[in-house]
Amino acid sequence: MEKSEIISVLEQCFDPEIPIDLWNLGLIYDIHAKPIDGTELHDVLVIMSLTTPGCHMGQHMANDVKTKLEALDTINKATVSIIFDPPWTPDMMSNVAREKLGLAAVNNSGENQSFDWE
Repeated sequence: MEKSEIISVLEQCFDPEIPIDLWNLGLIYDIHAKPIDGTELHDVLVIMSLTTPGCHMGQHMANDVKTKLEALDTINKATVSIIFDPPWTPDMMSNVAREKLGLAAVNNSGENQSFDWE
């Protein structure tokens, strides 16, 4: 399983209130992919945040991520955990997202996004 597969799926998941995908919004904080012995399948954990702790669409977005990831042939099970530490800030958005929203680009290399591929 390649990281690009997961990222491609996350780029298809959107915050319904903002026309930007979760990946480029910077809401994805971490991804863990663990292979299942004897198969080509993986269990995946996505750790994400929301733009605000009171976001009423959080469970909808988490379910969307889970459903779309589990549709991949290489994923056995996807789990999504929502956290608020560190809190999301607009500085976490990619320049792609900033451009779509008409904001100035920043030097953001995605350092808030890490991966654990076993």
